[in-house]
Amino acid sequence: MMLECAIIGGGPAGLNAALVLGRAKRNVILFDNNQPRNAVTQESHGFITRDGVTPREFRNFAHQDIRKYPSVKIKELKIVKVTKESNSMFQLVTHEGEIYLSKKVIIAIGLKERLPNVKGIRDFYGKSIFNCPYCDGWELRDQPLVLISENNHATHMAKVLYQWSKDLIVCTNGKRIISDADVQLFNEKGIRIKQQQIAKLSGLDGKLEKVIFEDGTEIDRVGGFVTPDLEQPNNLAQALGCEFSENGGIIIDSLGRTNVEGIYAAGDTTLAAPTQLVIAASEGNRAAMGVNYDLTMEEFS
Repeated sequence: MMLECAIIGGGPAGLNAALVLGRAKRNVILFDNNQPRNAVTQESHGFITRDGVTPREFRNFAHQDIRKYPSVKIKELKIVKVTKESNSMFQLVTHEGEIYLSKKVIIAIGLKERLPNVKGIRDFYGKSIFNCPYCDGWELRDQPLVLISENNHATHMAKVLYQWSKDLIVCTNGKRIISDADVQLFNEKGIRIKQQQIAKLSGLDGKLEKVIFEDGTEIDRVGGFVTPDLEQPNNLAQALGCEFSENGGIIIDSLGRTNVEGIYAAGDTTLAAPTQLVIAASEGNRAAMGVNYDLTMEEFS
């Protein structure tokens, strides 16, 4: 059976794309290997009517909505290869070797995070250390916070975090990534900079208590943020010939089209906007509209 669209990725972008295409009566399969980047997240915020929802709850709500539309199927399968067989057909191969054919493909695979190289950081990530102040800053407001960053996002993130807490220490784990001018500016604002290498993080049950440095010094903190490096979780888009931006996101137009005809992208994998639930869902909506528009125009061509 020829699908009208295959959606790879069952996060908010892929789910919303499936919903929109289902309402357009399109024959769709959403492939979801259930390996979300936000698996460590306790609550998601910033999505009106769903503020505080857990990722599992959000996924269940989405599946309930999608089940109303019989032309959409959800399969818990991992797609390992996509090839363009002709101008109007793509072949998708699952990890188990199953083959599916589709006219269009939406890539909504999200991103993979590389956290700073700090001992114990994953014990606290998603519990008291986070990556997005818009998602979790309110819960840590006005508390003693740490920002751990080894990349050039440190300066911008520190300035943003200052809105949520004035008691902020920036730790660069031995990296010289903040300019002298910004160090002086931060000092004037009361933001402290610690450039020593971090030995480990300390705390119980995911609740941060101390940052311990290689020189033996310690600072007390109740939580904080990191600036992870983000990268594509697989090479599906690269193998298809999709173009990427300087920051590693798949380049798309206003309706999610990539430079490869018939391939669309949505959500965090495009790195076109801050990585938030509501934004990813919106991008899934737009990519679905792009798919439906192009299928419609092809029918009348």
